[in-house]
Amino acid sequence: MKYRKLGKSEIKVSEVSFGCMSLKGGEQENITLLNRAFEEGINYFDTADLYDAGENEKVVGKALESKRDQVILATKVGNQMRPDGSGWDWNPSKSHILNAVDESLKRLRTDYIDLYQLHGGTIEDPIDETIEAFEILKDQGKIREYGISSIRPNVIKAYVEKSNIVSVMMQYSLFDRRPEETCLDLLANHDIGVLVRGAYAKGLLLDKPAKEYLNWSKEEVKDLVKQLHAFGKNMDRTRQLVLQYPLQHKAVASVVSGIRTEVQLMETLEAIKENGTLPKDLDQLSEIFPKNYYQNHR
Repeated sequence: MKYRKLGKSEIKVSEVSFGCMSLKGGEQENITLLNRAFEEGINYFDTADLYDAGENEKVVGKALESKRDQVILATKVGNQMRPDGSGWDWNPSKSHILNAVDESLKRLRTDYIDLYQLHGGTIEDPIDETIEAFEILKDQGKIREYGISSIRPNVIKAYVEKSNIVSVMMQYSLFDRRPEETCLDLLANHDIGVLVRGAYAKGLLLDKPAKEYLNWSKEEVKDLVKQLHAFGKNMDRTRQLVLQYPLQHKAVASVVSGIRTEVQLMETLEAIKENGTLPKDLDQLSEIFPKNYYQNHR
């Protein structure tokens, strides 16, 4: 496993990391899977207070408590659960963030969070107030660093200009090359790391049945995937190319993979190995998949 520095921080994360939202097994099954991932070299585990109304943080905390100093724990804030459990509301306020962190710390069984991320955001948010909350938490030692999870260029630019974020989590794949227009270079130029989600495009790039995706029609998706698989020649090679594609940009620190089973874990670990993948292979892929662009939030 290779490790990359997360932006300008001192945090180093594995090139492929564990997106804990995908955990759907029983508690012990999930704990076993998380520990196996750690044993195989994955050190970055990403969750959120929203996932399973906090239960996801609990299982992650229980699984990794004994190796806390060897892992990078990341969670997210901003979606506030309603008292009656009927759903959640967006709340990026200073008061909510300062209160929510303590609950996440308890569930994660730790006294600090390595990376605390705003779980979304709009340009209409009280951004200065949100940033102030994260800076207070850094000063208090409750978090080491902070970042945002967003695909909105205008929001990303605002945080780049105003804050000390070290990371942005964003959707990026062969089917979603929108970050390549401006966001990736902007973040690289400011030494802000990118955590990639959605690298498999909901499985469409592998073996899920074709359907509409972003600006692509079902037929376009089907045709592009056919070309991808012909280029990859077999599923293992195709998976490798799909996973390696986002990692080629210098801004990208890790691909956060949603892993549900040990089989998926081992397939992902095998795909992260370069095994002869050359830049020209990835260049050819970029010729097969046309670029697309953000239409909103610019």
